[in-house]
Amino acid sequence: MQVGFIGLGVMGRPMARRLLSAGTPLVVWNRTPDRAAPLRAAGASVAADAAEVFARTDVVLLMLADEGAVDAVLGRGTPDLAARVAGRTVVHMGTTSPEYSQALESEIRAAGGRYVEAPVSGSRVPAEQGELVAMLAGEAEAVDAVRPLLAPLCRETFVCGPAPGALLMKLSVNLFLITLVTGLTEAYHFAERQGLDRRLFLDVLDAGPMSSGISRMKAPKLRERDFTVQAAALDVLKNNRLIAEAARGAQLASPLLDVCHALFEETVANGYGGEDMVAVLRAIEARTDKGQGQRLGTP
Repeated sequence: MQVGFIGLGVMGRPMARRLLSAGTPLVVWNRTPDRAAPLRAAGASVAADAAEVFARTDVVLLMLADEGAVDAVLGRGTPDLAARVAGRTVVHMGTTSPEYSQALESEIRAAGGRYVEAPVSGSRVPAEQGELVAMLAGEAEAVDAVRPLLAPLCRETFVCGPAPGALLMKLSVNLFLITLVTGLTEAYHFAERQGLDRRLFLDVLDAGPMSSGISRMKAPKLRERDFTVQAAALDVLKNNRLIAEAARGAQLASPLLDVCHALFEETVANGYGGEDMVAVLRAIEARTDKGQGQRLGTP
């Protein structure tokens, strides 16, 4: 199986490196060529453009930022789409709206290709360690063919039925992640501004039942005000919007998500979109410093 990988950003580059380390021959491409250099050094073949990746491979993994980037790489809306996907399997690993993915699957299948949704749960560090969790959806034969390929990247993979089941599962998981990290950050802010020893607060948290892989990953970043990116605030805001749109489409209430949406909008608007999601602390601090603390029950 000849494998292509397109999209070498915060998540894509360590994922591609893991595949290379496992002995998977890769043809890679990224819109910003410099990002492909470390993969070339690790043994990947670097294509001149996206079309070359498709021409040389049977399966192409896409880890791209948004729907526009996916459309551009596939040549969607042009004759290039059929030329690129016919006889190949396209594995969509980014996070887009479920409706978009469902339409994309229909077009790829009509053009003679196969399609698998494979969004992953986890940020940069789990990607580096091969500890991601993948959710797969699509035709059973295509999913079964792709699942072993993802083993070097993932601690576990779950089959979620037909598309867009995997993306709906990913949005559900991300809703919990966003509210969890925002709650942890607000609790840290509360403890700090009450004059508590920050390290002691985090030690107490870690010793109790609320401790989790997420708290152990994010607590040291809060303590050290380390906002280097694992999952960028701008990406979290994008995910927040996707979940909110899906909730509205199904007429579901999402009160906690809506509060987080406002905080991440403020984080990004204040220039911190490229920082880790714990930079939502900056938005919470800004509200406190502006005197926006309110008594319980006051408007």
